[in-house]
Amino acid sequence: MYQQHFQLQQMPFGLTPDTAFYVPLQQHQDMLVLLNTALNSGEGFIKICGEVGSGKTLLCRTLLQQEQRDWQLAYIPDPLLTPIELRWALALELGLKFSANIEPPQLLQLLQRQLLLLAAQGKRPIVLIDEAQALPDDTLEALRLLTNLETRQRKLLQVVLFAQPELDARLASYRFRQLRQRISFSATLPLMRPLQVGAYVNQRLAQAGATQPLFSQAALRLLCRYSRGIPRLVNILAHKALLLAYGEGRPLANWQHVRLAALDTEAVQPKPRPFWWYALVAGTASLTSAALAAWPLWSRA
Repeated sequence: MYQQHFQLQQMPFGLTPDTAFYVPLQQHQDMLVLLNTALNSGEGFIKICGEVGSGKTLLCRTLLQQEQRDWQLAYIPDPLLTPIELRWALALELGLKFSANIEPPQLLQLLQRQLLLLAAQGKRPIVLIDEAQALPDDTLEALRLLTNLETRQRKLLQVVLFAQPELDARLASYRFRQLRQRISFSATLPLMRPLQVGAYVNQRLAQAGATQPLFSQAALRLLCRYSRGIPRLVNILAHKALLLAYGEGRPLANWQHVRLAALDTEAVQPKPRPFWWYALVAGTASLTSAALAAWPLWSRA
């Protein structure tokens, strides 16, 4: 593809959350500080919400890489689980070995015993749940019940929910009033501001091996406009724009390439207008100017 054309060592705008391309935006750094503070204080539930494509999964994986010595992390990437499936997944993540035909009550007892054992070893069991808005209602309640276990000093299990804003709407219902009271830290992950988009693009390019800018300033401005500051959309548009520039043999992507990329991307709203619209507007403006210029001659006649 365009990797050799632009002399890049890696593809800079993949959609897979790759921590090698983590850009330390201020809002992400703030979230990591909040998460570390909350986890070290032994709180039960922590909730991080953000729009689709805002970088929640990358934030979650970055936290996994920053695991502290006294943490025992369990990562649940697919939350569409029944209560018993959640307990199985959690038990495996926490290093518990058991028979495949174990009964649910026995599994729960073993899981509780494992949590107590980890606490006795000075470990903090922490479960990170990505896409938590997909957790079924019964599974959310089962998760709350698991966090009832505690020592005199702290909870035996801490839970971090990374979710889309739909989770907030669900938790607002009467059924989840107990769970709402367990959420001690809650934050919303902001989208990128205009100046951050250009810095984000250029840093990812530098991490991929670029030695010179590959987007014009006008292209970066349009990237900001069409992406609305959503990192995933920035990646999609930047990738397509570089493909178009490569197809034309250009040394960098310009605003036309970004605009065409936006026209080809479903999630971009509002869509940029097609080229014929600008030609029509320009033609109409020219005719209007000519008519106004000729008006004094018509009025004399």
